[in-house]
Amino acid sequence: MSTAPVWLFDLDDTLHQASAHIFPHINRSMTEYIMQHLAVDEAAANRLRTDYWQRYGATLLGLMRHHDTDPAHFLRETHRFDRLHELVVFDRALRHCLKRLPGRKIVFSNGPSDYAHAVLGVMDLHRSIDGLCAIEQMRLHPKPMRRAFHHLMRDHRLYPARCILVEDSLANLKAAKRLGMRTVWISRASGRPSYVDCQLPSVLALPRAMGRLGVSRRAASA
Repeated sequence: MSTAPVWLFDLDDTLHQASAHIFPHINRSMTEYIMQHLAVDEAAANRLRTDYWQRYGATLLGLMRHHDTDPAHFLRETHRFDRLHELVVFDRALRHCLKRLPGRKIVFSNGPSDYAHAVLGVMDLHRSIDGLCAIEQMRLHPKPMRRAFHHLMRDHRLYPARCILVEDSLANLKAAKRLGMRTVWISRASGRPSYVDCQLPSVLALPRAMGRLGVSRRAASA
């Protein structure tokens, strides 16, 4: 049996810098969607967007629960980008970095599938990634919900002990650690929580940190 790990990569603010342009665009799109479909002003729409995100982990879940919003329509309309390639901020060395990591690599993102594929296309990473688990594959249960991890592991036939979650979200990392996964926090913040096995400033530092994660450089591909 192979000893190679399975790398689970968050997408936004992990593989690329979504906070620079992508997140502001999505937030504006969600606010506009709520204004249009719930007939409220901008201030009220912003309050609902942030309140539902904080309460349910995703604005969509609050809209579904309280306003019977169609999830496919919401995801499609709020993740439209006319010139996506101008908004994605990433490092060109990323593809080479992923190539140096042994084992399977799966993108595990709360974003919709079409959006995730589009961003990976801009970064030219499709050949570097072995699978994708987006919000649709999670059956609309976002990280850090346990159901999200359950669907990921069942659909991709994964064992938690072999998985390494690479994330910028501490809540998601904490949930993964409870399941028995190894955890990598992509952050420059100070103070590493106990459930974080390794903290790095960038995904590009992963190849040099494999020893700290118990990964052999000669591990066979899964």
